[in-house]
Amino acid sequence: MAAVDWFAQAEVAEPVPAPRTKPKPRRAGQCPAAPVRSRRKVTRRRVRGHIVWMILFAFLLFGVVAVNVAVLQAHVAVSQLDQERAQLKAQNQALASRLSAASAAPQVEAAARRLGLVQAPAASTSYLDLAPARR
Repeated sequence: MAAVDWFAQAEVAEPVPAPRTKPKPRRAGQCPAAPVRSRRKVTRRRVRGHIVWMILFAFLLFGVVAVNVAVLQAHVAVSQLDQERAQLKAQNQALASRLSAASAAPQVEAAARRLGLVQAPAASTSYLDLAPARR
């Protein structure tokens, strides 16, 4: 639609023919000539409807942006939790390594010697039954 048509009035009158010098005599029962009307359909512009649609579209866009922001915030939180989990796994592995090194046989023997303990001879070892006696 051209800009001229957009701002034009809804109904445009056609040019009126020049008046005749002598009017025609009318016959009895003849009705007067009908006024000339445009063939254009009379339409009223519904500005309110367009405004409602624009507002609905704006709310839709606002909702999409809000969802994207929420997803971004969730992604940042998940990323931070992943970093924390990786740090905790590294700490657990370091502690497991220290425990394994501390419980190794040579380490235990060295700690026992420092405390003054000696290894028992194999011939003098026996088993002790700690289960209660049955009657």
